[in-house]
Amino acid sequence: QEVEQLQEKFTKEFELLAQKILEEKTTKFTEQNKENLKTILSPLQEKIQLFEKKVEDTHKESIDYHAALRQQILGLREMNEKMSQETINLTKALKGDNKMQGNWGELVLERVLEKSGLEKDREYFVQQSFTTPEGQRLQPDVVIALPDGKKMIVDSKVTLTAYERLCNAETEEEQKQHLREHLIAIHRHVEQLSSKNYYDLYQMESPDFVLLFIPIESAFAVALQEDNGLYNKAFEKNIVIVTPSTLLATLKTINSMWTNQKQQENALEIARQAGALYDKFEGFVTDLIKIGKKMDEAKVEYQGAMNKLTEGKGNLISSVERLKKMGAKAKKAMPDALLQRAGVGQTNDIDSTHEETI
Repeated sequence: QEVEQLQEKFTKEFELLAQKILEEKTTKFTEQNKENLKTILSPLQEKIQLFEKKVEDTHKESIDYHAALRQQILGLREMNEKMSQETINLTKALKGDNKMQGNWGELVLERVLEKSGLEKDREYFVQQSFTTPEGQRLQPDVVIALPDGKKMIVDSKVTLTAYERLCNAETEEEQKQHLREHLIAIHRHVEQLSSKNYYDLYQMESPDFVLLFIPIESAFAVALQEDNGLYNKAFEKNIVIVTPSTLLATLKTINSMWTNQKQQENALEIARQAGALYDKFEGFVTDLIKIGKKMDEAKVEYQGAMNKLTEGKGNLISSVERLKKMGAKAKKAMPDALLQRAGVGQTNDIDSTHEETI
């Protein structure tokens, strides 16, 4: 019984001791595990925080980028809508709006004039108004001044509606019909332009002919191919049909004529200015000779004055130096060159007799 009691007692004590040891070891192990985990997890935590920061920065940049991209997309959308509207306007101008069609033709004409080398409001003038003796008001698109004082008129108000329909025609019959309409439109414009009688305008120095400008080369080529006499018929009415290429060649020729005239005018001006320059140069040389003579005369006068100052017995230098040696108080001295020229010694102890001898 005592053995059993001792055994039971030892068992309880062992259990308590084991439990105490276990608790101590568990606490120590837990703390050690915390330290180990902290050592292991701290770099990972820093990396995770850095990663989170980068994710936030990237997300912010992504938001800004998408906002900027959205603005650009909206800008592209507006630009696309604007271009679409301009395309519609241009198509409308080429298809049927005669006013816009005329403005487009004038724009092409203006570009050709700019490339020609002629200067606006000097060699050519846009939309000038004139009045006929009958009181009719005329406003040609462009008036080109020629070197001989005459004028040349360029008109670009030609309709190309039929030509646009000809280009888009699907059947041969439609092509023939629109080609006839295109020819009729050109002939009608030639007649209208001829009836304006620009050569009767007294303010314009009687232009010999008027240039009818067709802004599309192929539009005139198709019409000329269908009607070989179109150009000659228009020329008989003092109308010359031109396209951008032929008009540019004509304007280049006019610009060359203006250049030659300006060179001739410049040559005359150079000759006039050269004569005037020669006259001025001759006067300048004459004045220089006079100045030289005056300088020679002044030199002679100067030499005479210096002789009176330094030469001869009792010259002025000797006299004033004698006064100084006699006791006249002076703070300054005569230049050595003048004293030597006057024959006056520089020592102060020379007596008056020696000075007279000198």
